[in-house]
Amino acid sequence: MLDKIALTLLIIGGLNWGCVGIFRFDIVAWLFGGQVGIVSRIIYILVGLAAIWCISLLFRDSRNTVMEDSTSIRD
Repeated sequence: MLDKIALTLLIIGGLNWGCVGIFRFDIVAWLFGGQVGIVSRIIYILVGLAAIWCISLLFRDSRNTVMEDSTSIRD
């Protein structure tokens, strides 16, 4: 569950950075009161933490993850 939340946050962050790079438009800042707004800063922090969490995905054995996921569904 935490992996899916982290990946969702990274997708949001990636789309936001894409808009910044292509259109020079920061969606998060626009929606939540500028880059220095407290809500914007919280979102930026959450996206950064999600990126740090997703680094662990690179080092996980995908075969064990699949086995654990299918076992937990049966319980």
